Amino acid sequence: MTTTLAVTEIADLGLEARAALFDRDAGIDSARADAQEIVDRVREEGDVAVREYCREFDDVDVGNLEITDACERAVDDVSEDVRNAIDIAIENVREFHEAQVPEDWRREFDDGRELGRRFRPLERVGVYVPGGTAAYPSSAIMGVVPAVVAGVDHISVVTPPADDLNPVTLAAIHLAGADAVYSVGGAQAIAALAYGTETVTRVQKIVGPGNRWVTAAKAAVRNDVEIDLLAGPSEVVVIADDTADPRYVAAELLAQAEHDPNASVVAVTDDEATAAAIVEAVDDQLDERARADTIREAISSDASGVLLARSMSEAILFTEEYAPEHLAIMADDDESILERIDSAGSVFLGPNTPVAAGDYASGTNHVLPTNGGAKLTGGLSVDHFLRATTVQRLAESALDDLAPTITTLADAEGLEAHAESVRLRTDDSRE
Repeated sequence: MTTTLAVTEIADLGLEARAALFDRDAGIDSARADAQEIVDRVREEGDVAVREYCREFDDVDVGNLEITDACERAVDDVSEDVRNAIDIAIENVREFHEAQVPEDWRREFDDGRELGRRFRPLERVGVYVPGGTAAYPSSAIMGVVPAVVAGVDHISVVTPPADDLNPVTLAAIHLAGADAVYSVGGAQAIAALAYGTETVTRVQKIVGPGNRWVTAAKAAVRNDVEIDLLAGPSEVVVIADDTADPRYVAAELLAQAEHDPNASVVAVTDDEATAAAIVEAVDDQLDERARADTIREAISSDASGVLLARSMSEAILFTEEYAPEHLAIMADDDESILERIDSAGSVFLGPNTPVAAGDYASGTNHVLPTNGGAKLTGGLSVDHFLRATTVQRLAESALDDLAPTITTLADAEGLEAHAESVRLRTDDSRE
């Protein structure tokens, strides 16, 4: 069965086609009203509302919302191979994120100013680990490990309930270092973390990917609790030249498309033969994939396709405007191409670096900005779990030197008390 994936020249893209590619959104508008209603009710009714929503949306009667002990027991229920894979992924993610931990610093300047910055972790954070149509132990690792590395005191995890909770996800949550785990998903889980219930501990920040109701709930609570980002469906751009293996390019498109029917997958190349070969390779591989129906729906979307550029420069300009969540570069001069791209969530260079490596085990984080968000921010990191405080001390001579500047600006702003707080220390009345 062939796909509806076709080659389109970038120069021929009309307004509607460009809008489909560039005006991606998280799909939260359609879920915003329902999510707000859920958030409001959980805020008012706590565990009662959470349990009712578990029955309504997940068809599960949840007894104990907290399943921390079950996660610990699940470690013994997974195979040795799976346990080893989890351990390796955790270690690689930990190692990468440990390199991000900033050091406190203090610097003395010649004029008597002593300035610095120090970093302290948040006390309580919440991590959303998706469930639904697939199990995501990798999301547990990506959300929990950076918080552990940052030194967060208490890490709460929420994950959707089920009659048979996935032991691999539970084991990953425990091994990653979560302190408390709750069997609740969807918008109700976000509300429980944001405001607390009789069972769920209120947190200062919520991180982790989820569906549109989760994302809409994060948008609803972000005036009361910090969030990482409003992530939408998965997306990838693959830049390929005539040296790229079309099979590898096709594999990347299919891999991201299997996440969600709303995923956006794009290959862009400056070689017409390569473009045609990518389409053929997609057709060859598609029916072999277990989630072929989901993939087919995603790649048939107007937000997906194989694009032919008139030059590699045009391909690069397209990619920079797109600002993809994942960017794979399969080209002879990949480093040169990378130097010309500023906006991408995570970049995968060369034929031996599949996006799945970053999704699971290379060490980088897979919680990344979508919908063009890479133009403004990066993916989940240790920074998300830290607070930065500036520190300063002025010698008497330093304040004397700065006093005219400070008092002049304070007087210009009409803030007389600010100016006087300086004059008091610098006038002849100084004791």
